[in-house]
Amino acid sequence: MLSPQLLQLLREWWKAARPQVWLFPGQNPINPVTARQLNRAVTAAKDLAGISKRVSPHTLRHSFATHLLEQGVDIRVIQVLVGHAKLETTALYTRVAVNTVRDIKSPLDRLDIKLTKKTPPA
Repeated sequence: MLSPQLLQLLREWWKAARPQVWLFPGQNPINPVTARQLNRAVTAAKDLAGISKRVSPHTLRHSFATHLLEQGVDIRVIQVLVGHAKLETTALYTRVAVNTVRDIKSPLDRLDIKLTKKTPPA
């Protein structure tokens, strides 16, 4: 899933940098950016944002899935987007999406029933 806004930014990056082999080259331009370099970039962005918690690229993936779940996206769609083979793995995100659970209305609350307190016979 590629956001049109991100696609535009990537196109601008490519036009400006004109990378020869990789869109995101490593220190040696013939190699791609390494996992270690990516971790350092995420940590630097976290520090600039003033976030004190530990953050990793996996945190971003986890947040992506959780936000989709909170928006009401079907869990099977999320499973495909994050590349999980088993639905049980994706279901772990349901523990995190507490707001989604809180916002669910009981079907009984949708009924238009007037409850009246009846006094038992004396």
